[in-house]
Amino acid sequence: MRPLLLLWGCLVLPGYGSVVVDPKEISGFEGDTVSLQCTYGEELKKYPKYWCREAGIFISRCTETVFSGGYGQEGRVSVHDNPRENRFTVILRNLTLKDMGKYWCGVKKLGLDKTMSVSLLVFPGSFHLTHRVSIPLIRILAPVLVLLALLLATGLAALGSYVFQWREKAQLASETQKKDKVHLSHLTSEDDKASWRDPEGDMTRASTLPMSGDEPGFSKFSSV
Repeated sequence: MRPLLLLWGCLVLPGYGSVVVDPKEISGFEGDTVSLQCTYGEELKKYPKYWCREAGIFISRCTETVFSGGYGQEGRVSVHDNPRENRFTVILRNLTLKDMGKYWCGVKKLGLDKTMSVSLLVFPGSFHLTHRVSIPLIRILAPVLVLLALLLATGLAALGSYVFQWREKAQLASETQKKDKVHLSHLTSEDDKASWRDPEGDMTRASTLPMSGDEPGFSKFSSV
């Protein structure tokens, strides 16, 4: 009865006897190192874990298989099992463009293996170099750009304040000049009026020609 319950649990209960991969798609650049975690059920703890490349067109099969156990490494690929946490780690080193493709994260057991498909994307190293240089460069230039923006804003504010003060001074000087002109015009008209008055305040009379010979300084002549 118990074996039947276990078989029913494997077929019905989600995650029972299964392998979960995190993430299901990994990517890297030429020369990089990437890793992923493959988690398995408690009942698969004692079985060997492996990583392989998917091959075949109509029927899928494993190639380049690397098993856990011992050092668990072949070439640039290593598989490290951690039964306490029910997961094993796959590490891929020094990626090349030829590594791109489909892989399996699996557990070897009697009957059908428990596997999960994983996609690996590899980008050219030149693309990586461009992004590797540009990102730190942006991080370095960001504070400088912020400082330049603050200096520009401060300069514009100072310039605006200077222009505003200059306009106020120009307007004040223009008003002062107008007042001086009005005051000078007023003084000129007062001086003109004063020139027509004697010291006692009487209007001065215009000089006229002598009307008779009685005026001083002239001699009288009598006809003979």
